[in-house]
Amino acid sequence: MSKIKAVNFRSFKRKVSIYRSTFRKFINLLVKDTPRGIDRLTPKIEVEVWKEVDCLTCANCCKTMTPTYNTKDIKRIARHIKMTPEVFSKKYLRKDRDGDFVNKTQPCPFLNLKDNKCSIYTVRPDDCRGFPHLSKKKFVEYAHVHKQNIDLCPATFKMIEKMYEHYQ
Repeated sequence: MSKIKAVNFRSFKRKVSIYRSTFRKFINLLVKDTPRGIDRLTPKIEVEVWKEVDCLTCANCCKTMTPTYNTKDIKRIARHIKMTPEVFSKKYLRKDRDGDFVNKTQPCPFLNLKDNKCSIYTVRPDDCRGFPHLSKKKFVEYAHVHKQNIDLCPATFKMIEKMYEHYQ
């Protein structure tokens, strides 16, 4: 069994450049010809992934991506940091081209860059709570997300790597 270790981002990026195309094609094949039992397999693989990947040594998601904020997120976070939802939205958020509320800046304004911890972790957006969405109920429904996230998230990359090994 592998031991949890710090993410070596240089090594991760090198692996992504080598396997990106293979893994994206593999994901496409899984969608086109979905293996029986894949939705029972992904939670098992997810457990293995979290034994090997330490998000706090990476935080690339918080540094390079932004969650979408729903109305409940905005109210909850604003209350937590003692602002009105309107002031919170004006200070931290913007609307993207789809009309969703997202962070104005990257890295996330709530990321502490010294230790990669979230300053609003207990009230973080729902999108952050579920990230990287490794074992959503239906793999095929999130395949497009996994395809995108293999470039950004070592945990997603590791999951697809393990699935690739399993089905080869």
